[in-house]
Amino acid sequence: MHMFYQTPSQETSQLEADLCSALSDPNRLLILHALKEGPRNVTELTNELNINQPTTSRHLKVLRDQRLVRVTRQGVSILYELTDIRLINALDILRAVLHDHIISKANLVAEVKSKIKP
Repeated sequence: MHMFYQTPSQETSQLEADLCSALSDPNRLLILHALKEGPRNVTELTNELNINQPTTSRHLKVLRDQRLVRVTRQGVSILYELTDIRLINALDILRAVLHDHIISKANLVAEVKSKIKP
């Protein structure tokens, strides 16, 4: 499949910004990574991630509103699951970029330190 780059419109840029905003909280990222292992209910996420229940529910609402997770019912339980595994792939790419930035900064610090005479 060949993809092409198109300059985003104002509307598309706003949608991207909204999506990035949903990803801007560390707890929401932890939730998404937990859900890559499979559907979970709020209690399971709360226990697994050591985040209190009201906070977990609030973050799940943000993720639901952006359609990053969906809700399914299993008996009396409400389960949350990822809507698209590509989201985890995108987060992995961002983590790799972050890793490279950290290495670059560490190399720069080491270079500066080596030029400073004790």
